[in-house]
Amino acid sequence: MHALIKQVESKFHKKQVVDVRSGDTVKVHQRIKEGNKERVQVFEGLVIRTDRKDSLTSTITVRRVASGVGVEKSFLLHSPLVEKVEVVKRSKVRRKYLTYMRDRSGKSARLAAVDFDKDGVNDVTDPEAEAELERIKEEQKQEHEAEAAKKAEDEAEKEAKIAAELGDRAKSD
Repeated sequence: MHALIKQVESKFHKKQVVDVRSGDTVKVHQRIKEGNKERVQVFEGLVIRTDRKDSLTSTITVRRVASGVGVEKSFLLHSPLVEKVEVVKRSKVRRKYLTYMRDRSGKSARLAAVDFDKDGVNDVTDPEAEAELERIKEEQKQEHEAEAAKKAEDEAEKEAKIAAELGDRAKSD
């Protein structure tokens, strides 16, 4: 039974995921669908929690202060909607879950930065995912072109009908 679950989960695993830790400041690029439009939204903040690192359900909770209000979002790292996680800054922390950061503001909310190799941490490329994204973009482009061609065809039919009606009126007068 356990092997069957692992086999199903392996289809949805991303090949590589950025090594994100509590105390990191990250930019999470998330794909958002609004109606039939699609865009990428970036959420930047402090990682206050990491859960189940080696699992398909590995999550990070990112906190930021927007307009004086603390906003926390949880992201599934293996979700197809999470396009990229980029580590901007790494800080020295001694806990896995930084709940105390919720009560802090101003200078007390600062964490001591640690030097790290940005390129080494953020260099996660998944050629299959990039190819899939390109394929989706091509399909959308073809759909838009087909819709434009159909609209043009409908307009041409309407103009032909109007011209025929005007011609019939001219003959009857």
